[in-house]
Order: sequence, then C-alpha cells, then structure tokens
Amino acid sequence: MGKEASIVVLEPETTVKDTVNLKLPEFYVSRDLSMLQFNRRVLELALDEGTPLLERLRFLCISSTNLDEFFEIRVAGHMQKAEAGAKQAGPDSIKPKDLLKSISVVAHELVDEQYRVLNTVLFPALAKENIRFIRRRELSQKQEAWIRSYFDEALLPVLSPLGLDPAHPFPRILNKSLNFIISLKGKDAFGRGGVMAIVQAPRSLPRITQLPPEETDGGPYDFVFLSSIIHAYVDELFPGMKVTGCYQFRVTRNSDLYVDEEEVDDLLRALEGELPSRRYGDEVRVEVADDAPEDIVNFLLHKFGLTEDDSYLVNGPVNLNRLIAVCDIVDRPDLKYPPFTPSLPIKMNPGCDLFEAIRDNDYLLHHPFESFVPVIEFLRQAANDKNVLAIKQTLYRTGPESAVVDALVTAAQNAKEVTVIIELRARFDEAENIALATRLQESGAHVVYGVVGYKTHAKMILVVRREGRTLRRYVHLGTGNYHPRTTRLYTDYGLFTSDKAMGKDAHQVFMQMTSLGKGKELNKMLQSPFSLYDGLIERIERETENAKQGKPARIIAKMNGLTEKYVIQTLYKASMAGVQIDLIIRGVCCLKPEIPGVSDNIRVRSIMGQFLEHTRVFYFENNGNQEVFLSSADWMDRNLHRRVETAFPVESKKLRRRLVNELGYYLKDNTQMWRMLEDGNYEQALPGNEAPFSAQDALLREFSDA
Repeated sequence: MGKEASIVVLEPETTVKDTVNLKLPEFYVSRDLSMLQFNRRVLELALDEGTPLLERLRFLCISSTNLDEFFEIRVAGHMQKAEAGAKQAGPDSIKPKDLLKSISVVAHELVDEQYRVLNTVLFPALAKENIRFIRRRELSQKQEAWIRSYFDEALLPVLSPLGLDPAHPFPRILNKSLNFIISLKGKDAFGRGGVMAIVQAPRSLPRITQLPPEETDGGPYDFVFLSSIIHAYVDELFPGMKVTGCYQFRVTRNSDLYVDEEEVDDLLRALEGELPSRRYGDEVRVEVADDAPEDIVNFLLHKFGLTEDDSYLVNGPVNLNRLIAVCDIVDRPDLKYPPFTPSLPIKMNPGCDLFEAIRDNDYLLHHPFESFVPVIEFLRQAANDKNVLAIKQTLYRTGPESAVVDALVTAAQNAKEVTVIIELRARFDEAENIALATRLQESGAHVVYGVVGYKTHAKMILVVRREGRTLRRYVHLGTGNYHPRTTRLYTDYGLFTSDKAMGKDAHQVFMQMTSLGKGKELNKMLQSPFSLYDGLIERIERETENAKQGKPARIIAKMNGLTEKYVIQTLYKASMAGVQIDLIIRGVCCLKPEIPGVSDNIRVRSIMGQFLEHTRVFYFENNGNQEVFLSSADWMDRNLHRRVETAFPVESKKLRRRLVNELGYYLKDNTQMWRMLEDGNYEQALPGNEAPFSAQDALLREFSDA
C-alpha cells in the first residue's frame, strides 16, 4: 500500500471555558464570503506553474462557472430578501443588504483578477505554445478573408439586429447569453434616426471558432472569438448608418426554481413548466466590456433595474467560461494532466462474480483512483441474474448517456422489480433528470420523486437476490453521484457490503422514501433528517467527555462544507475541552479555527488539486475504539435538516485502517493544501524544510502500483 501517513492521536489539552458566548458573530464566517474564498482558491490553480497549461485555463473557466452559479442562486436569494426588507441574518449577523455590499466588493476583485490572469498570464503562455487567440488587428489577409466568408455564410443569416425605438422596445435578454449594444448615427431607409440597437449572438454558433490552418496559413490552434467577428462587421448590419460603438454585454438572472410541492399533483410536470422561466428570471448582475462609455453602462443598468454595485466591467470575453472548449479541442497531451488508468480489486475485475465477492468481504472503492466499472458491472449482473428479484436505487446526478440507467432499464425489461428514486430538483440537472425519469417509466420501472419538502441526496443501490431458501441483500453506498464522468473528476468513496444489518437499514430507508408511515430505527446507518444530526452531535460530545476525563480524543472530518451553527458550537466546545480536531473542508467553512480560548485545537485545511475533493469521511477516536463513517452529507443546514442523506460505518478493520491511512495523506499534504486562518482567510501551505507531499499524487501512485 505504499508509505503510510498515519494519524497521531494527540494528548488533550484540558482548558475548558464555560463563560465564552459561542453565539457571538465574530466566531463565524459568512457562508457566501467563504464560498467566494473557495472560488479564489480555484483561480489560484490557474496561476500554479506546476499545473499543466491547459489545465490552468480549465481552472480559470471553472472559477468563472462557479461565480455564475453563485450569482444565479446565492446572490439572487439575498436580493429577494433585501427587496422584501428582510433583516434575518445568519450566525455571522450580516444582514442581506450589508452582505450584498460585501459580496460586491469581493466579487469585483475576483473578476478583475480573473481577467488579469487571462490577459497577462495565460494568453501569453498559450501563445508561446502556438495556441493563439487572434485579435482583429492581428489577422493576416487569408485569415481575414476566411472570417469574412464565415460572417457572410454562417453568421449574417442568423443575426437579427434590433433597433431601439418606441416600436422596438428593449428585448428580453436570455440568461447568460452574449449580446451587443450598438450606438449609431444617421438615418435608416425609413428616415428614422436611430441612436441605439441590440444584437443578440445566435446560440446555435460556437463562441470560439478555430481557424482552419489549411485555408488561413495560420497555426494549428489559432482561434477567434465570435464577439471579434461580430465587432469586425457590425456596421454591415446597419447599412447607411454609422456605428459609433459596439460593446458586448451579458446579464445573469435568478435561476432558482420555485415549485410549491404542497400544491402540485405532479412534481415532474410542475418542474417541466417552471424550467423555461429560468432563462428570464430577475436580473442580478450585468457584465459589460470595459471600454463601454458610462452612459451605455448606466442605460443597461436602468433597463435591468440594477445598481452600480451589480455591474462588472471586463477586459475580455464576457462569457469567460466558454474558453473551456479550447481545453478539449487542443490535442496537446503535454499541456494536460497525464492520463491514468484506475485500478481494480482483483475480485472485482470484469467477468468476476461480484455477488460471490461481496458475499465474502466488504469492498471499498476510492474513485477516481479506483475504477467505477464495478458499480456499473454490479448493476449489469443484477439486471441479468435470474436469481435477482429486485433492484432499488437513488439517482441525483447521473448524466444523459448513462450506463447506470441502461442497466436499470434492462433489469425492468427482464421483469425485475426496479424502483428508482430520482431527485428531479438536482439544481441545473432538472431537465436531464426529467428525461431519465420518463425513460425509466417507459421501461416498466417504478419511479418516485423522493419526499415532499426534502431533497433525496443519499447514494444507495439495494439488490435483493434469492440464494437457496433465503433472500440476501447486497448494498452499494456512496459519497458521490452515480455519474460515470464525474467519477473520473471527483474523489468519492463507494462501499459494497452484504452485511445483514446494513441491508436492512438500506431497505428501511427506501421504504421511507417510497411508502408512507413512520420508519423504524436503523441498526447501523445514520440518516437525515432523523438520526444523522443527533448522531454527529452525540459523537462530538462523546469526544468532549473523553477529553475532559483525560482519555484519547480526536476528530477528523473530511467534507465539502461546514455551515450548521450548532455543529460548529459543539466543535468549539470540544476544542475548549482539549479535543484535537482536524477539518479537511474543500469549500465553504463558517467555523473559525485557532481562536485563542475557543478553537485553539481546531485546524481547517482545504485541498485543491487535479481532482475535486468530494469524499465525506468522519473519524472519531472514541477512546481507542475508532469509528469511521462515510456519508453523502456535508455538515450543512440543508444536508442535516432538509435532505434525505445517509452516513454509514465502515466496520471492516482492514478497510477502516485504509481510510485512516488515506486521511493521513490529506493531513500530510503540503503542496495542494490551503490553511484557514483565525480571521477566515486562507494561506497556501509551502513544503519548507519538509519533502513536498501531495495527497492526490500519492494516491495516484499507490493505486497505479497496486
């Protein structure tokens, strides 16, 4: 298994202070400002010269996409609260209006930095590798001729310039679409003196076009922006008039969907009806070319009902995230992460009887270092096994072309009892999930949309198989989605087991979601919104009591986010009692570590690397009787109180040791780790006198050697 990075159980420092008011706002970080901090760390990966160049460009695009979603959901929600006069504040006590001001300041700095990185760092570095984004003034004669032909044949026929006058009001602008506002002089064929017009870029055409080298005598990877082509020939859209200015802009809208589940009879139909409104929700941000005159910017702000704080002047393409297409177009393996082949446990290789393997032992898979193929093969074997009677599965994000869904369809067609719980409200995947639900229903599967008022976020497969005179349950439980593509990009754990108690627990959770009535108490698993929150609090408090008694006390929790107020307060109390606490939190963290007298014993790390850290692992020392849970849930309000989630113990000593060892890798990381400071800011770790160590690189090496 390679060199171990073991976890050291530190002796507790018992300095309990009962007089500290843990509700004080200075002990909490704003969730939204923490989210922007995470996005800043993503952007820092674009500056890391140790990261392959095209991957750096990809990270820049990811930071832009993340920011889009942040405005579409988080900022939009705060705007609604502010407009309603809400004074409700989180544990940080920042009111909606004040929070929007703070967000604007930080987001403007972040956007300015994104374009600085693009223009002064990445574009020059890419040009040195002959990956060029050609500006209009740099076009050769052949390139200009090709672009002219492209404009005439592909672009001009689908453009519809809209003059603005009493008969032509300002058009509805699609969410995040590319548009141009044009200033004009002169009169048209009807004698109208136009001042302004809007040109909407067609959605059917790519935002970046690769120039064919055989026709333009250019390099193999010369690109031109659609905005540059429109700029070059925009005057031809207004014959007889003079174009005095052309400025690209983009508006971001509220994209949260509202469906009153208590009042609808069919959630699928209700969501289908609501999806189109996402394109035209309330405006929350406008991005405009930074050379646009002040009166143009003010005109757009007035039309969208926004303020100066909501405008972002950008030095480059307003749809920055579209650059990610270049990362896939350019065939330069030397500028990308090296390819790797995920490993497979010997008894889970294709062709092996997975039911026999799981019957003998529990199996743990760590994606993407280990292959997702056994999960798909498990479903395929179940679908075609004459002894399998039923398959139950939850689906949150799966993807439009899914081998998982193919296997479920096959199972239904083979007369298995197939029950699928699809979370239709998986944000931005609603349309795909509706299509999947329809396909499964048509195959004969029972499709359920979860529980009214609670998103189904648990990741579970339950297979019921007849073996002789008995029925045996086989279970797969995961920390991430059943999405074959993201299993190559996200780190996640999946556990296979045929343990009777775990099988009964999984069955009980499925019964809760598909039937009616009160559920029975689970044997081993923890489930939100019922036992997961209480189970976590109980275990943190147990560590606290152990520390007070001088017993070994340690908590290590790896997750994506920590926001739940009382969980944070309970962690503070544990720290004050001397419990050593390591939190490995990729994204949002509202807890402040290393506050004297409060969180001295808490350390917070964020790992940023090639893969998106998505595993949820909870370790409790328990006076030497270690407990390790894997979970679909973060320690956030929504996961613990408003979703159906599971946390499940890893009981195999061998697998538990492995998980503890892998947690040790993340604690040892000194190259891709960011340390959270007492004030809520982050600083990047540097190896110093220690040998450089990356958890993700170590896991890649370890599993490639397995």
